[in-house]
Amino acid sequence: MKAAEVIEQYKNGRRDFQGESLRGGDFKKQDLSGADFSGCDIRGANFSRANLTGVKFEKAKAGLRKRSVVILLIAALILIMISSYLSAIIGVLVAYIFDQSSTENQIGGWVSLVFLLFFCILTWRNNILAGAVAGASAFAFAIVVAGAGAGTGAVAGVAGVAFAVAGASAFAVGVAGASAFTFAVAFVVAGASAFALAVALAVAFVVAFAVAEASAFAVAVTVVFALAVALFFTWIGWLTLKQEYRDPWLRRIVIAFAALGGTSFFKANLTATDFTGATLKSTNFNQAILNKTIFKQAIKLELARSSKTLLVNPQVRELLINPSTGAEQDLSKADLRGANLDGANLQKANLRLADFSQASFKYANLREANLTEVNAVNADLSYATLTGACVENWNIDATTQLENIDCQYVYLLNNQKERRPSSGEFEPGEFTQLFEEVFDTVDLIFRDGMDWKALMNTLKEVQVQNEDTPLQVQAIENKGNGVFIVKVHVPPDANKEKIHQELTEIYQIKAQLTAQDEQLKSLREQNTDLTEIIKIQAQNQAKVEISYNKYDHSQTINVGQDFTIEAKDSTVNLRDIHSSTQ
Repeated sequence: MKAAEVIEQYKNGRRDFQGESLRGGDFKKQDLSGADFSGCDIRGANFSRANLTGVKFEKAKAGLRKRSVVILLIAALILIMISSYLSAIIGVLVAYIFDQSSTENQIGGWVSLVFLLFFCILTWRNNILAGAVAGASAFAFAIVVAGAGAGTGAVAGVAGVAFAVAGASAFAVGVAGASAFTFAVAFVVAGASAFALAVALAVAFVVAFAVAEASAFAVAVTVVFALAVALFFTWIGWLTLKQEYRDPWLRRIVIAFAALGGTSFFKANLTATDFTGATLKSTNFNQAILNKTIFKQAIKLELARSSKTLLVNPQVRELLINPSTGAEQDLSKADLRGANLDGANLQKANLRLADFSQASFKYANLREANLTEVNAVNADLSYATLTGACVENWNIDATTQLENIDCQYVYLLNNQKERRPSSGEFEPGEFTQLFEEVFDTVDLIFRDGMDWKALMNTLKEVQVQNEDTPLQVQAIENKGNGVFIVKVHVPPDANKEKIHQELTEIYQIKAQLTAQDEQLKSLREQNTDLTEIIKIQAQNQAKVEISYNKYDHSQTINVGQDFTIEAKDSTVNLRDIHSSTQ
């Protein structure tokens, strides 16, 4: 079925395309959300930048078309030929050991043999890069041991050629394995080709040795070494493709090369797309949006290109394919953003500092899991089991779905400390209620005591400013040292940040006004007392003089010669008070 036909029928309302052949179809930038491509052949199809939200690709077959496979196999064969040719060169260089005409060449041959063995051991135990570093060190050592001349040239040849053989062989086997065959078939094909070519090329080099009076034994050694090197690095190529930790850089190159011409989801929106049971080798997911995308039982997903997605992590990828295998795994700091882990078994798993924002854990088993400092913003934990989990400093908000959580108790600190509830178990719905209360409150912190009257006036004013949004004091906590925390209940859809800011600012203003009112009241009381004093002194016929200082707004009241009153703000000082009556 051609792409144009699919697009046209989709526009006309068709959504069910199950079992259709869409090989090589161009759906770039198309909106196909909600379509059902289950069981379809989508090899070579281009879905780059397409909107595939909610699309079903269950048991679909992605990857390369036959002609693309043939092209890649030809490329792999060429690389195998190059590898075999280089293997033959190594055999010739090592055969210098048997050159009786030159002691220098013999030394170079022995050093080359030692280097080659060292290089192979390091490559086998670690990776090709480790072997290359060892080769550089061995080469420097060989220069010192062998000196100048043909011997050093032989070592230099082995140093460069061995690395080239390793890379070419690994790349050839990787391309063959990723594009068409299983690992075993690729190994056999590469080995057989290497054997035939290595023998042929070795014989050609041996002719040159024969001219130089090389012995028959030298000829045999050359052939054996050529074959051994070719087979060894073919095997290394197989390991590189199978074991992701060996040479990840080479593996990425191989998979990217093998994905050329394959199914492409480059930068496509795959939100809630279902790839259950789909074959996904040689598929390009580079920079795709994988939000709640389903990969359960996906086949050969490890051979898909997955740059800049959560599929890059082999452990996370395996968990997405087989969600039941996550128990007791160490997933600390794992990037699980948008992961679909519905029904996953993560019992006793270590998820400390993991990021599963926007991820789905519906019905997941998180019993006794370590959720310390996880980022669960916008995550869906509905119906999940959290009994015995540690939720120390986990980051949740109103977007975190906690409906119908199955939880008997949790710990607020690591090492099973601060159990909640302290005794007994949560009643159904209590866990959700406990943590959702955080979302429906605004916390006000008062560090120097609390003015209850100012707070009540503030609540009334802010409520009016926000279109009569109901605001109620839910709890008051006395933390000691004059610190109070007041929890104000607000509706879930209210702008909590705005309300918190207004409550804080308006309270400060009203608290200041209240303080000023108290000062004025105190001053009035003091002024009343002064008036009474003045009346008493006036009755004693004292002379009263009042002066006002316009700079500091103070007043000085002289009552007779022996009595002076200074009044400034709310402070009254009496000085030189003497009785004027005898």
